[in-house]
Amino acid sequence: MSEHLTTALTLAASGLPVLPLRQGKHPFGNCPQCAHSACGDRPHMKAAGPCQCPRPCHGWAAATTDPTVLTSPEWAPAWRDAVAVAYHPGGAGLTVVDLDTADAVAWARRTLPTTRTVASTRGEHWVYGGAMRSVNAVRDGVDIKSTMAYARWRGPGTGTTAPLPDAIRALAVKDTVRLASHAITVPALIGGGECRHRTPVYLERGIAMAEQRITEARSAVHTTVYRTFLAVLSAHGRCGCLTDAHIARLFTAAQAKGESPRHCTDAWANARTALGL
Repeated sequence: MSEHLTTALTLAASGLPVLPLRQGKHPFGNCPQCAHSACGDRPHMKAAGPCQCPRPCHGWAAATTDPTVLTSPEWAPAWRDAVAVAYHPGGAGLTVVDLDTADAVAWARRTLPTTRTVASTRGEHWVYGGAMRSVNAVRDGVDIKSTMAYARWRGPGTGTTAPLPDAIRALAVKDTVRLASHAITVPALIGGGECRHRTPVYLERGIAMAEQRITEARSAVHTTVYRTFLAVLSAHGRCGCLTDAHIARLFTAAQAKGESPRHCTDAWANARTALGL
């Protein structure tokens, strides 16, 4: 039994869902049956599907506390090649504030409640009790890792785990607003003139319908968000009607369904490209 598997089994017994990391400290890639979401993804992922693959596929979603799975023949090749162990913080009801620079650590010491602290290669991991949405780059050198994310195991650290403070949750909210407000603006109406979309009722109804379509999505959230953005831009993308406030509403609805800020920005840019905007 490898050293990493031994560590993983110990962590799993304590309630931490774990997975192996390959060279480069990344999860192992999907098997051919799961590549490009061909399997439909795992049931507990953002795009919930039927996949029950026994291999360590789907990154953070493969993390488990089941020793039978961890020691199974399907996981054996990954453990032989593993260079580290990771865990899924959200699956254990935890949030990791990943501080990658000395300035980020200094900010945390000034701002955040004292909690369990783990030394990392470039800074520290501050571990809090409570799960939330994962968001990268909420500040320079600061990532939040909880649900739908993994953190490398670097040891138990020191100190007592404190409850997740509102200050951390607020960072995620501010990040949503920041990215939405910096979304790509649409060009003004070519040739000038009064735009019919500026009728408040017409535009409001369109944005409200788009929000509802995203909110009511039960599956294929990625696709629903992209198609909704495409529809909004198709109707309003050439007339200059859309404001930062409208875009922020769409991004907020998408992120409430689990879309990351980056995915929202990518979907918006891809929809613009598809329409030639």
